[in-house]
Amino acid sequence: MGIALSADRVSALLRLTRALAHVREPAELRSAIGRDVLDLFEADYFASYEWNAETKLFESGVNLNMDPANLARYDGYYQQHDPITFKLQARRRATAVVEVMPQDELTRTEFFNDFLHKDGLWWGMNFYAYDGARNIGDMRIWRSEKRGNFGRRDLMLLDEVGRAFTSALIGARAQSMATPSSRLDPRRVADRFALTVREAEVAVLIARGFRDAQVADELRISVTTVRTHLGRVIDKIGVPSRGGIAACLLT
Repeated sequence: MGIALSADRVSALLRLTRALAHVREPAELRSAIGRDVLDLFEADYFASYEWNAETKLFESGVNLNMDPANLARYDGYYQQHDPITFKLQARRRATAVVEVMPQDELTRTEFFNDFLHKDGLWWGMNFYAYDGARNIGDMRIWRSEKRGNFGRRDLMLLDEVGRAFTSALIGARAQSMATPSSRLDPRRVADRFALTVREAEVAVLIARGFRDAQVADELRISVTTVRTHLGRVIDKIGVPSRGGIAACLLT
């Protein structure tokens, strides 16, 4: 890719790569990457939505550093009075907001003054993931005014990250359709098998094919702790080994 990154940004990229490698529910995946995306792009605000082609609305939003009341206004009004997002959505590559509307023009709009600027969003770039013709998720990344706009290298990097994001979303969607989500909901698993919530979280990740180290990374606990929980899960569920956990949870 040939893009020079600081040590902090390299660390963020590695964390983001690991997060995208873990198959999970699409909404969970979009939520999990936000902090690393902000660190990677030295940005302040992150949001991600799924496009509902039937309602013609962006739904299931996740965000960082944005006021929930302001986001509610977006859901209820501003996404239908948005002069930039549909233009950005039509592009199959990372795009800076200024590519679809000059900044001085944007700052004169209702959308900017009554929505974006209330949370301090000033400079933006977006990426929309597609599975064929279907928009399956997005990354909306914004900086405050003082940071300055995103540059060409940021867009190149977002394109690279976007390809991995798209592949991860496609995999997560396939997994969620193949696996009844209610059976792998940790709280339901905990109730069903008399597990603690943490034991259930470990069981669900093992059932999804995670290795011990991946479970540890996902739950931010040690591998030793993972194996302790795993031993208790095996005893409580009554399977001879970890290999029986998935079959037990899915029946």
